[in-house]
Amino acid sequence: MIPAIAYDEVGNELPHRPAALEIEATDVYRLLRPYLSVRFFEQFRAVMPLVVYLALFQLFILRETIAEAGTITFGLVGVIVGLMLFMEGLKVGLMPFGEAIGITLPAKAALAVVIVVVFLLGVGVTFAEPAIGALQTAGSLVSVERAPYLYTLLNHFTMPLVLAVGVGVGFAAVLGTFRFLYGMSLKPFIFFTLVPLLVLTAWMALHPELAKVLGLAFDCGAVTTGPVTVPLVLSLGIGIAHAAGKGSDSLSGFGIVTLASLFPILAVMGLALYVANTVTPAEIIMAHSTAGAGAPTPFYDQTPWAEIIGGLRAIVPLVLFLLFVMVVLLRVRMRHPGIIAFGILLCVAGMIVFNLGLSYGLSKLGSQSGGLVPSAFTRIDAVPSSPLYMFVLGLGIAVGFAWVLGFGATLAEPALNALGITVENLTNGSFRKSTLLYAVSIGVGFGIAAGVAKIIFDIPIAWLLIPGYLVAGALTVVSSEEYVNIAWDSAGVTTGPVTVPLVLAMGLGFGNALGAVEGFGILSMASIGPIIAVLGTGLYIRWKIARRYARDQPRAGI
Repeated sequence: MIPAIAYDEVGNELPHRPAALEIEATDVYRLLRPYLSVRFFEQFRAVMPLVVYLALFQLFILRETIAEAGTITFGLVGVIVGLMLFMEGLKVGLMPFGEAIGITLPAKAALAVVIVVVFLLGVGVTFAEPAIGALQTAGSLVSVERAPYLYTLLNHFTMPLVLAVGVGVGFAAVLGTFRFLYGMSLKPFIFFTLVPLLVLTAWMALHPELAKVLGLAFDCGAVTTGPVTVPLVLSLGIGIAHAAGKGSDSLSGFGIVTLASLFPILAVMGLALYVANTVTPAEIIMAHSTAGAGAPTPFYDQTPWAEIIGGLRAIVPLVLFLLFVMVVLLRVRMRHPGIIAFGILLCVAGMIVFNLGLSYGLSKLGSQSGGLVPSAFTRIDAVPSSPLYMFVLGLGIAVGFAWVLGFGATLAEPALNALGITVENLTNGSFRKSTLLYAVSIGVGFGIAAGVAKIIFDIPIAWLLIPGYLVAGALTVVSSEEYVNIAWDSAGVTTGPVTVPLVLAMGLGFGNALGAVEGFGILSMASIGPIIAVLGTGLYIRWKIARRYARDQPRAGI
């Protein structure tokens, strides 16, 4: 069909404009369905096996129905959809910022400016971590009478607490950048951080109230290394190292996750010491009792406003900072601004939906399951027929439940699978991906089981943390650099946005059911377990290679 020719008022032929393309809703659906289904099922596969496990365990082992099943289901769908939108927005919107700044910053700014930008980025990405919201949820489950300092940190110092964690990540990012630039070994950084950390842990363990904060401090180290902090800070650091010509080492990207896990622990400990020197436990309890429980809650602290404002507060300041660095400081024109803006919009929407799903679904389910598991071996009010089993059998069921939860959650973490592929390539196949996956998952399983045992038997967390890190330190001394990098970083990638809130809620529910002072510390034990497991596996692989080499040497000489 020949298009009709159009003329203007004086008879000049007008340029032909093709007819506008009409796309119906069904066409949009057909175009987006394959893409969205892949992204949706990525998060579905990470979340649903854990949910099904918790539901079946509660129904068949604990013989209890799931309360508020409809609300929890709605929340779990929100978690999956929110993670899908957030992760896609992260790839499309935020990651290009980190890569562009990392490549451009060293060429256009002095080293002092580079360090300041890296530090502020480390602080900003902490607020954008999805799992950070779980800390505020956890605060409502802590008793002010039994743990006043812990209660104050989680309820009245929530923003300073997150800021302290962010400052720790910022310092870690700065040291990681120096390490990238100068090709330093990770081992000295570990020991220079670990020694004061363990000394401070031992000192705080002697203080009856500060000892209750240790579990939170070490758990904060696990919360930080999530899907925002690791890729953004890592891409920025590696970009700086490559721009300076120091990024040729295949292991140059490892180590920053380790530092981002250790420094926030020190920062939270410092904040706890400040609170302890500012106010006494008696003053905290008196202030709480005189404040009154009937005071109206501000609208911005109520669900769903808290989640909506929290999502905006997490992403928008980070984006504004990145825009300032790109446009004002570096004067670099952004490529594809429309796509990046769309990605940022997805990040904000995903964070809001995820936070809503976390409040209504994942945290509720984890807290409910954790609160019911003790009925397997002891009497609790929520289950009139408890204990359900003989003490030894019930205790084994509870600890076994924790082990399987840790093992399964870790095996489903997408970041661990990606790390396994990288490790197999870097070690030329001597450390296989499957070996790393199972070593880390088994380590996390035993770590979470040890954390649950700590709550059941009321073991001071320092008694587990100090020996655990001493063993990890001893294995670090005798291990090669590549396995040290792999082992300490693998502890960080296991604590993702699904595992952290689920395990936190489970631990606090478990602690409340047993009347424990607090239920923190499980995540920290889940971080020590894989370090020891991977370092031990690395030493075994080295021994096996050395034995094979020694066996083949005489044959070669014949």
